[in-house]
Amino acid sequence: MYHSKIAGLGYYVPENIVTNDDLSKIIETNDEWIQERTGIQERRHVIRGEDTTTTMGVKAAKIAIERSGVAKEDIDFVIFATLSPDYYFPGPGVLVQRDLGLRTVGALDVRNQCSGFVYAISIADQYIKTGMYKNVLVIGSELHSTGLDMTTRGRGVSVIFGDGAGAAVLSREEDLTKGILSTHLHSEGQHAEELSLVAPGMGKRWVTDIIADNNPNDESYYPYMNGQFVFKNAVVRFSEVINEGLQANNLQVSDINMLVPHQANLRISQFIQQKFRLTDDQVFNNIQKYGNTTAASIPIALTEAWEQRKIKSGDLVVLAAFGSGFTWGSVIIRW
Repeated sequence: MYHSKIAGLGYYVPENIVTNDDLSKIIETNDEWIQERTGIQERRHVIRGEDTTTTMGVKAAKIAIERSGVAKEDIDFVIFATLSPDYYFPGPGVLVQRDLGLRTVGALDVRNQCSGFVYAISIADQYIKTGMYKNVLVIGSELHSTGLDMTTRGRGVSVIFGDGAGAAVLSREEDLTKGILSTHLHSEGQHAEELSLVAPGMGKRWVTDIIADNNPNDESYYPYMNGQFVFKNAVVRFSEVINEGLQANNLQVSDINMLVPHQANLRISQFIQQKFRLTDDQVFNNIQKYGNTTAASIPIALTEAWEQRKIKSGDLVVLAAFGSGFTWGSVIIRW
């Protein structure tokens, strides 16, 4: 058995900055309202035609691969986490394999939304632990902006989300005191519809139904979120899964050097920070700049934390996420 380590990190966000004041010009909202509820000050939106979920993922991946020191010829597998693929099918994993010019390695798409990167890391970790693969490229990328209801009707959701991508190269680590110590995954599908996008979908609202109805008021192809319900569940599950990871490794909250939570809402992160009595130096948040980038949020935040030298060799790093599904998980890493 081996451990896996994060050998390289990278992220990419579009240059186009959209502030809360910018949104207030097209949506009945304001900076104070958005910041009070989410902590978000601005986010990035792609310029149509310049970026896709795949191209952003490729840009982040190139940086991660270069920093890892792993030649692209030595990448054994690709895992791509997203809720916003370029196409209904195929998924972006194979597009990354093509656009990076990788060998004909396997490519897997993960559809676990906000916890997608945590799930993808867990899958990569299992492949490396068993010796099946040595170097796995993991990407989280989202293009939300072109699929949001950018009107006052949709403001409760649309002000939250941004576009961007993050990537990590996981490599084999023979020192079992280092690298990913454990991963912990959960789901509770009974609440699936509380945060969902149902159309197009084979079950209820496929393309033919939408075209036949031709109803401009049909909201089924915009994201729906029961915000208060999601918030209440998130703070509980975040706490549970962080504790689960610590207990599995005989660790204490005081052992955490850096917690990188999914950037869903600054209020959730602050609640968890206060509950665990962590200092500002022990929790990394960047939702203020980028909004909620779903599967991309943890790798973007993790990369920024590493770039800012807030993570160093020997540190205990905890990743935790909760999102649509409901799905949640944590990753415990000895850097």
